[in-house]
Parts: sequence; C-alpha cells; structure tokens
Amino acid sequence: MVKSWGVPGAVLLFGVFVTATTFSGGSPVVAVVEGLLFLGLAILLSPLGFPRSGSAREAGGVVVYWRPGCPYCLRLRLALLGVAERASWVNIWRDPEAAAAVRAVADGNETVPTVVIAGDAMVNPPPGEIRRRLRTG
Repeated sequence: MVKSWGVPGAVLLFGVFVTATTFSGGSPVVAVVEGLLFLGLAILLSPLGFPRSGSAREAGGVVVYWRPGCPYCLRLRLALLGVAERASWVNIWRDPEAAAAVRAVADGNETVPTVVIAGDAMVNPPPGEIRRRLRTG
C-alpha cells in the first residue's frame, strides 16, 4: 500500500501544509481552493484516477500496464478520457505477472505505460495512437 500511495500521499500532505499555511495567513477562501486543487491532483495520481485495475490473467483486448504516480500513465489516462474503459488497465505494482510482462518487452525495465494491442507491445506510446485504436476497435 505504501508504494501505491507514495506520490499521491506526498502531494496530499504537501497540500495540507500549504493550505494550513494559507489559512493561518488569513485567507480561508484561497486555502479552500488550494486544498481542493491538491486533493484533485492527489486523486489523479492515485489508483482512484484510473479505471479499475484487473490482473494480467484477466486482461484482454487492449491492455494498458501502468503504476500509480507515473506522470506518463496519467498523461495517457487523461488523453483517453471517454474511451479508457474500453481497455484493461493492469497495475504492475499489484500484479507480479504484469510487471514481468512489461520487463519482457521493455528491455528488462518496468517502463510504463506499456500498451499491448493484438499482441503488439508499445512502450510509452503516443496517446493519440491508443485513443484512435480504442475508438475503432
């Protein structure tokens, strides 16, 4: 669990600090806005900002291997708004088989996002290409 919430937890903790500092400085409205922005960012970086993750064994069709806190995964997720649910999302920190599958196609590294479509693996692919494939297939 620590691995999954490391970056989002740090963002949220920093947000609490900034919000408390702003609030104690006498600006409660700005503090609330800052707090909400940091909360939203923490959610986007956490597993909550992604479609429900399955396992590598259950995945089919378009498979997106990802991990929480990965800015490239977040970029892909945001680019796929509206079609992301058509893919199977697999968190490599929760599924050792998924991590092994990524290492097999990424020269031994756990580089994410790695997307597999019809057996064709792409490491950190252009989001537009994945969006196009999800729309058509």
